[in-house]
Amino acid sequence: MSCFVVPLAQAVVTSAIRKSNEKNNRSNHSAFARHLPALEKMLWGGSVMLIVDHVINGELTWRFPFFTALENAGGGAVMLREMLTVGVPMSLTITAVWAIYAFLKERKKAPVTQ
Repeated sequence: MSCFVVPLAQAVVTSAIRKSNEKNNRSNHSAFARHLPALEKMLWGGSVMLIVDHVINGELTWRFPFFTALENAGGGAVMLREMLTVGVPMSLTITAVWAIYAFLKERKKAPVTQ
């Protein structure tokens, strides 16, 4: 029900870092900085898909408190546990896949020396 909060927060931070890099012309200094837009798209896209899924399943509503778990006593603890057990591993997995992607793209781009 709240697993998307962690990747969504990471998407916001990633967008801020990318925009800061662009503003300061630092986007081409490292391999990871060059591929930051790919991570940003992965995080935003996954977060939006999860939000839509949770709305369809009735876990998110358009009225306060938005998360249906918060309507019950102890719902905050349930949400926090889900963020820690599902959201954090999801974000780590997305970031690991992106790091492998960036590494392979850079390796493919590097000139072959003999």
